[in-house]
Amino acid sequence: MESALQIFFVGVPHAVLIWSILLGLAVLAIAGLHLVGPRGPRRPRLRTRLRAARIRRHRRAEAAAELVRYAEEVGVAAARAEATAGRHHEAWLAAQETAERAWTAYESADLTARRMTAAALLPTPATPQTTEEYAERERWLHRAAMSACAHNELSLLDLNDALAHRNGWDPRRHPAEQEAMLRRAISVTLRAAERTAAREERIAWTAAESAAAAARSLRAEAISAAERAHAVRHLVRHDAAAGPERQRQRLRTAVAR
Repeated sequence: MESALQIFFVGVPHAVLIWSILLGLAVLAIAGLHLVGPRGPRRPRLRTRLRAARIRRHRRAEAAAELVRYAEEVGVAAARAEATAGRHHEAWLAAQETAERAWTAYESADLTARRMTAAALLPTPATPQTTEEYAERERWLHRAAMSACAHNELSLLDLNDALAHRNGWDPRRHPAEQEAMLRRAISVTLRAAERTAAREERIAWTAAESAAAAARSLRAEAISAAERAHAVRHLVRHDAAAGPERQRQRLRTAVAR
């Protein structure tokens, strides 16, 4: 009885010690597993993060390349708009010069017409009323009307009337009266030409102003786009600059990995 009790009291501490050691080892093993973590799942997560990082880099490079391309395109558009504005400005200057010449021609013709009209009110000198005299008056009227039409001083309609002796064109009148009528017709024709030139000058001025405003707007946008492109140009990689299709292909390849 005493031997059994003695064996029991001696063996229990050894068993407790062994179980304590085993328990401690188990706790250390569990703690180590928690600290180290599972190796299997970490590699996929790391690969996923790397792939996401590559995709982000590609997208940044693509967006930067798009800004650079836009800056170049709007710069070209601004240069073309400025060239167009220059042509419209030159066209307006030409139209303005034409309008000034038309006004000068009309003023001179109107002054001459007034003088001839005033002179026609005076008694006309007597001329022989013969067939040869009337034929000469008719030839003079025809030559004067055709010459005025050739110099764009008389319209074709007035020329036809003069040659057909219609609407007041009478070759039997005294040459002074015929010339007064011719000068009045020239004044009316040049007045219409002056109004047309003035209208075309206003149209050209409006077109020049619109083209200049468009050029200024595009140049401002080109400057702003160039500044934005300069800020992100360092992000543009060679593959991004190669074109959007190549970028999309590389991006699809990166996503598929």
